[in-house]
Amino acid sequence: MDINIGIQKADREKSAQAVSRLMADTYTLYLKTHGYHWNVEGPHFQQLHIQFMEQYTEMWTAVDDLAERIRALGYYAPASYGAMSKLSSIAEESSEPSWEDMVKNLAKGHEQVAKTAREVLRVAEEVGDDATADVVAPRVTLHEKTAWMLRATAS
Repeated sequence: MDINIGIQKADREKSAQAVSRLMADTYTLYLKTHGYHWNVEGPHFQQLHIQFMEQYTEMWTAVDDLAERIRALGYYAPASYGAMSKLSSIAEESSEPSWEDMVKNLAKGHEQVAKTAREVLRVAEEVGDDATADVVAPRVTLHEKTAWMLRATAS
């Protein structure tokens, strides 16, 4: 069936591609956060174990919302780790960092996701995609707040 939601096909594709990059960044940060949840050690174990679980749980839900927005635009969401890693601007973890480095790495990751979300907002604004902007705008706020809390934890 043709899609007639008031956004031209080329603009829907541009928006879907931008959301796909945000989805990939979110998913990669989700995986990193979940791994840190499993492997964190040190004097702040309990606090960080819980904090990381809250963060990865929230991102898991967000990934689904982002994928559904891509589908509503008429495109397929990235559905493999290979596809996600090609689109993501966040590097996967390749070591066993200390709890302090975990916190710093996650703060940087949340800052990057906020930047990516802002880029999506600019695309959505350019093509008149208000629904994508509605899905993405709260992501900016959440990731900026989470980055701030992580930076405060690392201090």
